[in-house]
Amino acid sequence: MPKHKYRFNPDSLSFVKEHSSFKKKFWRGFNYFLFSIVVSVAYYVVFSFFFDTPQERGLRRENEEMLLQFELFNKKFDHITTVLEDIQQRDDNIYRTIFEAEPIPSTIRQAGIGGVDRYSNLEGLSNSEIVIETAKRIDKLSKQMYIQSKSFDEVIEMAKRKEEMVASIPAIQPVSNKNLLRVASPFGVRMHPFYKVLKMHNGMDFTAPTGTEIYATGDGVVSDVIHSSRGYGNTVIIDHGFSYKTLYAHQSKILVRKGQRVKRGEVIGLVGNTGMSMAPHLHYEVRKNDQPINPINFYFNDLTPEEYDKIIELAAQSGQSLD
Repeated sequence: MPKHKYRFNPDSLSFVKEHSSFKKKFWRGFNYFLFSIVVSVAYYVVFSFFFDTPQERGLRRENEEMLLQFELFNKKFDHITTVLEDIQQRDDNIYRTIFEAEPIPSTIRQAGIGGVDRYSNLEGLSNSEIVIETAKRIDKLSKQMYIQSKSFDEVIEMAKRKEEMVASIPAIQPVSNKNLLRVASPFGVRMHPFYKVLKMHNGMDFTAPTGTEIYATGDGVVSDVIHSSRGYGNTVIIDHGFSYKTLYAHQSKILVRKGQRVKRGEVIGLVGNTGMSMAPHLHYEVRKNDQPINPINFYFNDLTPEEYDKIIELAAQSGQSLD
């Protein structure tokens, strides 16, 4: 049975049946609908604020798992970086030292990854700071590993040439000196015999009679033959490779020619008194990267430790060079 609404009519003092128009019914229904929407939205907002949906809970768990994985990755990066630094240290201070090669400069090992916009595509993402930092570490580690790989390629090549290098490095005395009495002047600052002033003496002087045989101290190629009556007089320079050269000065006779290959122990000339020389002797130099270094460190194939100590003592007793 349909329900009807009645209203009291004060004029007739009776209840009169109320007839609603379509317009009133429409607006009444619309108000109910609008109120329902507002209540629903309010309910959804409140519920969403205090409670997570299943999808949100799943995403939150995934996010937490991702952050945990990034943390684990960074710990692994730290471990790998430590191992790589140890390998780099060994490479520079052991492997390259053995083969007398220069270490790789830190500016090359630690060079950055260029490009300010390199990681712009990762910006604006959730946790983009962590993602970008991890990407940077991966790129840096990859570059360092590439450089180290190339370095090991060089070390392998140097190892293959080790036998050649051992034969080439100056390792004997240039004149027969079994009794060690022929060392007249060592490497260092000495009194010049002609100018009577202190001057750097870039080699060692070995006294010996004119005509005494002079030996190549390592395998190599004769890079220069100089005939002169001044300075070092008749001189031979041998290029041993591996940045080493040796010089043999004041010879009375040169027995090799420029470009000739020589072996360690091969006779290359005879002791003399040519050039600016006080007495018959051999002035002998060892050069590394064209810089003179002390030859006394290169007689390890000839001398025992006791003989080495003795030759140092004898050399130190001389205060004047012979050239």
